[in-house]
Amino acid sequence: MNGRGPASGLHALTAHVPGTGRLQAIVLRGARLVPAELVDQVEAIAGRGLQGDHTALRRSARRQVTLIQAEHLPVIAALTHQVVKPETLRRNLVISGLNLRAALNPFAGETMHIHIGTSVVLEATGDCAPCSRMETLLGPGGYNAMRGHGGLTARVLAGGLLTVGDQVRIVHAATGADVHAPPVGHAP
Repeated sequence: MNGRGPASGLHALTAHVPGTGRLQAIVLRGARLVPAELVDQVEAIAGRGLQGDHTALRRSARRQVTLIQAEHLPVIAALTHQVVKPETLRRNLVISGLNLRAALNPFAGETMHIHIGTSVVLEATGDCAPCSRMETLLGPGGYNAMRGHGGLTARVLAGGLLTVGDQVRIVHAATGADVHAPPVGHAP
């Protein structure tokens, strides 16, 4: 490819995410149908998930951790006409200030990593579609209110301690470069 085609333009557009985010909340689900709880810290276990979350008890290659953007909570609240708490939605990590969709690279074979704090690295594995349980937790229409706002699933590549307030960055796996860094030759 000569670098001038549509793919190179899309590569450039998807290569940069403005700024960094913050870990706003950590939610653990002790078992599938029990109420979820908010915690301030948790250990992420490579290849498993979060200590104390039911998903860490089973081997799952794709759905070890779930993430949702904090900015989507008010949207879901507006659509369901109620206050929506992170533990109600049962997503493990609530991230603010960063478009999580940017962690899903549209190019086959190219991977983005989500770095949280000083040691945890996640790889986004896909969309976290809502389940029928949202009808019970959010009321009639809860499932549809969550569509497009359900967040992402991820696997834990490198474990470590996660703490509410940790910085979150999206990094291109092949280059190790933060994707929010400005392109060469451009001012920040």
